[in-house]
Amino acid sequence: MLNLWRHRLGELPEFVWARGELEVLILADNGLTELPDRIGRLSRLGTLDLGHNRLASVPDELGDLVGLGDFLYLHDNELSVLPESLGNLTRLRYLNVGENALTALPGTIGRMAGLVELRAQHNRLTALPEGIGGLRRLRELWLRGNVIEALPSSMAGLCELRHLDLRENALPELPAVLASLPRLRHLDVRGNHVTRLPDWLPALPALEKLDLRWNPCEPSAELRDELERRGCVVLF
Repeated sequence: MLNLWRHRLGELPEFVWARGELEVLILADNGLTELPDRIGRLSRLGTLDLGHNRLASVPDELGDLVGLGDFLYLHDNELSVLPESLGNLTRLRYLNVGENALTALPGTIGRMAGLVELRAQHNRLTALPEGIGGLRRLRELWLRGNVIEALPSSMAGLCELRHLDLRENALPELPAVLASLPRLRHLDVRGNHVTRLPDWLPALPALEKLDLRWNPCEPSAELRDELERRGCVVLF
Protein backbone atom coordinates (compact mmCIF):
# COMPACT_ATOMS: atom_id res chain seq x y z
CA MET A 1 0.00 0.00 0.00
CA LEU A 2 1.16 3.54 -0.79
CA ASN A 3 -0.75 6.38 0.83
CA LEU A 4 0.13 9.82 -0.57
CA TRP A 5 -3.06 11.58 0.52
CA ARG A 6 -2.65 15.37 0.73
CA HIS A 7 1.06 15.38 -0.06
CA ARG A 8 0.73 18.44 -2.35
CA LEU A 9 2.40 16.54 -5.16
CA GLY A 10 1.16 18.44 -8.22
CA GLU A 11 2.33 15.50 -10.33
CA LEU A 12 3.08 11.85 -9.72
CA PRO A 13 6.62 11.23 -8.44
CA GLU A 14 8.81 8.85 -10.40
CA PHE A 15 9.19 6.40 -7.52
CA VAL A 16 5.53 5.38 -7.90
CA TRP A 17 6.28 3.62 -11.18
CA ALA A 18 8.89 1.42 -9.51
CA ARG A 19 6.27 0.01 -7.15
CA GLY A 20 4.81 -2.65 -9.42
CA GLU A 21 3.75 -4.69 -6.40
CA LEU A 22 1.26 -2.05 -5.21
CA GLU A 23 -2.25 -3.24 -4.41
CA VAL A 24 -3.56 0.03 -2.95
CA LEU A 25 -2.55 3.48 -4.26
CA ILE A 26 -4.01 6.59 -2.67
CA LEU A 27 -3.34 9.85 -4.51
CA ALA A 28 -6.29 11.90 -3.30
CA ASP A 29 -6.16 15.66 -2.79
CA ASN A 30 -2.81 16.38 -4.45
CA GLY A 31 -3.69 18.96 -7.10
CA LEU A 32 -2.97 16.46 -9.87
CA THR A 33 -3.80 17.74 -13.35
CA GLU A 34 -2.57 14.75 -15.36
CA LEU A 35 -2.56 10.98 -14.96
CA PRO A 36 0.25 9.42 -17.02
CA ASP A 37 -0.45 6.51 -19.36
CA ARG A 38 1.95 4.47 -17.24
CA ILE A 39 -0.82 3.98 -14.67
CA GLY A 40 -1.81 0.90 -16.67
CA ARG A 41 1.44 -0.82 -15.72
CA LEU A 42 0.50 -1.09 -12.04
CA SER A 43 -1.25 -4.33 -12.82
CA ARG A 44 -1.64 -5.55 -9.23
CA LEU A 45 -3.74 -2.60 -8.07
CA GLY A 46 -7.01 -3.51 -6.37
CA THR A 47 -7.82 0.03 -5.15
CA LEU A 48 -6.97 3.37 -6.77
CA ASP A 49 -7.96 6.69 -5.22
CA LEU A 50 -7.66 9.76 -7.46
CA GLY A 51 -10.38 11.80 -5.80
CA HIS A 52 -10.19 15.52 -4.98
CA ASN A 53 -7.70 16.45 -7.70
CA ARG A 54 -7.88 18.59 -10.86
CA LEU A 55 -7.84 15.92 -13.54
CA ALA A 56 -9.50 17.00 -16.80
CA SER A 57 -9.10 13.52 -18.29
CA VAL A 58 -7.87 10.03 -17.50
CA PRO A 59 -6.05 7.85 -20.06
CA ASP A 60 -7.45 4.82 -21.85
CA GLU A 61 -4.78 2.81 -20.04
CA LEU A 62 -6.85 3.03 -16.88
CA GLY A 63 -8.82 0.19 -18.43
CA ASP A 64 -5.69 -1.97 -18.37
CA LEU A 65 -6.03 -2.29 -14.58
CA VAL A 66 -8.20 -5.37 -14.92
CA GLY A 67 -7.16 -6.47 -11.42
CA LEU A 68 -9.03 -3.55 -9.83
CA GLY A 69 -11.52 -5.45 -7.73
CA ASP A 70 -12.28 -3.09 -4.87
CA PHE A 71 -12.48 0.69 -5.25
CA LEU A 72 -11.88 3.31 -7.95
CA TYR A 73 -12.32 6.91 -6.83
CA LEU A 74 -12.42 9.60 -9.51
CA HIS A 75 -14.75 12.01 -7.74
CA ASP A 76 -14.26 15.75 -7.35
CA ASN A 77 -12.12 16.31 -10.44
CA GLU A 78 -12.76 18.18 -13.70
CA LEU A 79 -13.67 15.24 -15.89
CA SER A 80 -16.04 15.82 -18.80
CA VAL A 81 -15.68 12.35 -20.31
CA LEU A 82 -14.62 8.88 -19.19
CA PRO A 83 -12.80 6.39 -21.44
CA GLU A 84 -14.77 3.50 -22.90
CA SER A 85 -11.95 1.28 -21.65
CA LEU A 86 -13.46 1.45 -18.15
CA GLY A 87 -15.71 -1.34 -19.35
CA ASN A 88 -12.69 -3.65 -19.02
CA LEU A 89 -12.82 -3.34 -15.22
CA THR A 90 -15.18 -6.26 -14.83
CA ARG A 91 -14.09 -7.09 -11.27
CA LEU A 92 -14.49 -3.60 -9.80
CA ARG A 93 -17.04 -3.40 -6.98
CA TYR A 94 -17.21 0.36 -6.26
CA LEU A 95 -16.90 3.28 -8.67
CA ASN A 96 -17.25 6.94 -7.68
CA VAL A 97 -17.22 9.51 -10.52
CA GLY A 98 -19.28 12.14 -8.71
CA GLU A 99 -18.62 15.87 -8.59
CA ASN A 100 -17.26 16.17 -12.12
CA ALA A 101 -18.62 17.65 -15.37
CA LEU A 102 -19.69 14.43 -17.07
CA THR A 103 -22.47 14.68 -19.65
CA ALA A 104 -22.56 10.91 -20.20
CA LEU A 105 -21.33 7.65 -18.73
CA PRO A 106 -19.38 5.25 -20.98
CA GLY A 107 -21.54 3.07 -23.18
CA THR A 108 -19.44 0.13 -21.99
CA ILE A 109 -20.39 0.56 -18.34
CA GLY A 110 -22.68 -2.44 -18.51
CA ARG A 111 -19.62 -4.67 -18.87
CA MET A 112 -18.51 -3.72 -15.36
CA ALA A 113 -20.43 -6.71 -14.07
CA GLY A 114 -18.84 -6.71 -10.60
CA LEU A 115 -20.16 -3.26 -9.61
CA VAL A 116 -22.12 -3.22 -6.37
CA GLU A 117 -22.16 0.57 -5.93
CA LEU A 118 -22.00 3.30 -8.59
CA ARG A 119 -21.85 6.98 -7.64
CA ALA A 120 -22.25 9.60 -10.37
CA GLN A 121 -23.80 12.40 -8.33
CA HIS A 122 -23.42 16.10 -9.18
CA ASN A 123 -22.50 15.86 -12.83
CA ARG A 124 -24.32 17.02 -15.98
CA LEU A 125 -25.89 13.73 -17.02
CA THR A 126 -29.04 14.04 -19.09
CA ALA A 127 -29.51 10.29 -19.56
CA LEU A 128 -28.02 6.92 -18.73
CA PRO A 129 -26.61 4.50 -21.33
CA GLU A 130 -28.73 1.49 -22.31
CA GLY A 131 -25.84 -0.72 -21.24
CA ILE A 132 -26.39 0.10 -17.60
CA GLY A 133 -28.88 -2.75 -17.43
CA GLY A 134 -25.94 -5.15 -17.52
CA LEU A 135 -25.01 -4.27 -13.93
CA ARG A 136 -26.94 -7.16 -12.47
CA ARG A 137 -25.08 -7.09 -9.13
CA LEU A 138 -25.58 -3.36 -8.57
CA ARG A 139 -27.16 -2.56 -5.20
CA GLU A 140 -26.74 1.22 -4.94
CA LEU A 141 -27.00 3.86 -7.67
CA TRP A 142 -26.40 7.49 -6.70
CA LEU A 143 -27.39 10.10 -9.32
CA ARG A 144 -28.25 13.19 -7.30
CA GLY A 145 -27.73 16.60 -8.87
CA ASN A 146 -27.86 15.80 -12.59
CA VAL A 147 -30.43 16.75 -15.27
CA ILE A 148 -31.86 13.31 -16.01
CA GLU A 149 -35.34 13.39 -17.56
CA ALA A 150 -35.91 9.65 -18.13
CA LEU A 151 -34.41 6.24 -17.42
CA PRO A 152 -33.60 3.57 -20.01
CA SER A 153 -35.80 0.49 -20.22
CA SER A 154 -32.70 -1.67 -19.72
CA MET A 155 -32.70 -0.71 -16.03
CA ALA A 156 -35.22 -3.50 -15.58
CA GLY A 157 -32.12 -5.71 -15.49
CA LEU A 158 -30.94 -4.20 -12.19
CA CYS A 159 -32.47 -7.04 -10.25
CA GLU A 160 -30.32 -6.50 -7.13
CA LEU A 161 -30.80 -2.72 -6.85
CA ARG A 162 -31.75 -1.66 -3.31
CA HIS A 163 -31.05 2.09 -3.24
CA LEU A 164 -31.74 4.58 -6.04
CA ASP A 165 -30.97 8.25 -5.45
CA LEU A 166 -32.44 10.49 -8.15
CA ARG A 167 -32.66 13.60 -6.02
CA GLU A 168 -32.43 16.97 -7.81
CA ASN A 169 -32.88 15.82 -11.39
CA ALA A 170 -35.50 16.72 -14.02
CA LEU A 171 -37.90 13.78 -13.97
CA PRO A 172 -41.45 14.77 -14.95
CA GLU A 173 -42.79 11.45 -13.65
CA LEU A 174 -41.65 8.26 -11.97
CA PRO A 175 -40.24 6.13 -14.81
CA ALA A 176 -42.27 2.97 -15.43
CA VAL A 177 -39.10 0.86 -15.49
CA LEU A 178 -38.90 1.25 -11.70
CA ALA A 179 -41.85 -1.11 -11.42
CA SER A 180 -39.51 -3.89 -12.57
CA LEU A 181 -37.08 -3.59 -9.65
CA PRO A 182 -38.00 -6.37 -7.22
CA ARG A 183 -35.54 -5.47 -4.45
CA LEU A 184 -35.76 -1.67 -4.48
CA ARG A 185 -36.05 -0.51 -0.87
CA HIS A 186 -35.24 3.20 -0.95
CA LEU A 187 -36.30 5.53 -3.76
CA ASP A 188 -35.30 9.20 -3.41
CA VAL A 189 -36.78 11.56 -6.00
CA ARG A 190 -36.67 14.78 -4.01
CA GLY A 191 -36.48 17.99 -6.02
CA ASN A 192 -37.69 16.72 -9.41
CA HIS A 193 -40.74 17.79 -11.47
CA VAL A 194 -43.06 14.90 -10.66
CA THR A 195 -46.70 15.99 -10.89
CA ARG A 196 -48.50 12.65 -10.52
CA LEU A 197 -47.83 9.24 -9.04
CA PRO A 198 -48.37 5.95 -10.88
CA ASP A 199 -50.75 3.22 -9.77
CA TRP A 200 -47.98 0.61 -9.74
CA LEU A 201 -46.14 2.10 -6.76
CA PRO A 202 -47.77 -0.15 -4.12
CA ALA A 203 -46.79 -3.19 -6.22
CA LEU A 204 -43.08 -2.64 -5.55
CA PRO A 205 -42.55 -5.63 -3.25
CA ALA A 206 -39.56 -4.42 -1.24
CA LEU A 207 -40.10 -0.63 -1.05
CA GLU A 208 -39.47 0.68 2.47
CA LYS A 209 -38.95 4.42 1.90
CA LEU A 210 -40.25 6.75 -0.80
CA ASP A 211 -39.05 10.36 -0.60
CA LEU A 212 -41.15 12.72 -2.73
CA ARG A 213 -40.32 16.02 -1.08
CA TRP A 214 -40.01 19.17 -3.18
CA ASN A 215 -42.04 17.84 -6.10
CA PRO A 216 -45.28 19.45 -7.35
CA CYS A 217 -47.30 16.39 -6.35
CA GLU A 218 -48.88 14.87 -3.29
CA PRO A 219 -49.88 11.24 -2.94
CA SER A 220 -53.56 10.59 -2.47
CA ALA A 221 -54.61 9.47 0.99
CA GLU A 222 -55.49 6.05 -0.47
CA LEU A 223 -52.08 5.58 -2.10
CA ARG A 224 -50.23 6.77 0.98
CA ASP A 225 -52.24 4.51 3.27
CA GLU A 226 -51.70 1.51 1.02
CA LEU A 227 -47.94 2.06 0.93
CA GLU A 228 -47.72 2.61 4.66
CA ARG A 229 -49.79 -0.50 5.35
CA ARG A 230 -47.08 -2.40 3.54
CA GLY A 231 -44.43 -0.82 5.77
CA CYS A 232 -43.23 1.88 3.36
CA VAL A 233 -42.51 5.32 4.82
CA VAL A 234 -43.69 8.07 2.46
CA LEU A 235 -42.21 11.57 2.75
CA PHE A 236 -43.75 14.47 0.82
